[in-house]
Amino acid sequence: MIKVGVIGAIGKMGAQVVKAVIEDKELELCCAVDKFRIGENVYQEIAIEGDIKKALELNKPDIVVDFTQPSTIFDNIQIYLDTKTKAVIGTTGLSNMQLQEIEKKSKETSVGIIIAPNFSIGAILMMKFAAMASKYFSNAEIIEFHHNQKKDAPSGTSIKTAQLMIQNNDNFKLGNCAETETIKGARGGNYEEDNKGNIQIHAVRMPGFVASQEVIFGADGQILKIHHDTINRECYMSGVILAIKHLYKNNNFIYGLENIL
Repeated sequence: MIKVGVIGAIGKMGAQVVKAVIEDKELELCCAVDKFRIGENVYQEIAIEGDIKKALELNKPDIVVDFTQPSTIFDNIQIYLDTKTKAVIGTTGLSNMQLQEIEKKSKETSVGIIIAPNFSIGAILMMKFAAMASKYFSNAEIIEFHHNQKKDAPSGTSIKTAQLMIQNNDNFKLGNCAETETIKGARGGNYEEDNKGNIQIHAVRMPGFVASQEVIFGADGQILKIHHDTINRECYMSGVILAIKHLYKNNNFIYGLENIL
């Protein structure tokens, strides 16, 4: 049995992870951590604990799954690396510099870390298809839609999509005229990496959405749209379980679930 700890266990995603771990015959829920409802049982004798480091030292999980907050995730990962606890990270909001630092320390300590902006198989395919299309289209923009309680913008999925697209094309504004925004931000955020990309990312936050993304490609006389909708959070769980089982057998750093499919 793989012993799994869930960090952020009371949140909407964390609660789904708790349920998925309990239902998988190869996994054992050994601890649950959150800053709310401390002491309340989430499953049988598993009660919510408030201190991550103490929970890891006491329960010794093989792997933790973290769906917490962008403001705390970098510090949380430092705890996992320091305690040599493998971790599957679903919280977004990490900068490129932070990702590089995590990867470096993961390799130095031989502690496996999987960071995935999205665990939905459909969303990962959407990103792969967008990367493929980028070879043939020189104009593209990304629109991502999330519920109005999401704290970071743009989403980790949209940023990861842009990164994959840039690998196949370094300018997505070919032929565009010089622009003037009469309202600041009207054109969204311009994503660049090493002066490559020029992909406009537009973030929509509104009740009613879970998570959706559309990548729009344009060329003379045609438009290609690649769209994915998340209907509920259960769709992420197969990817989370896949990541847990992969990490149990490996110690490497991975950014993006597409790397283990």
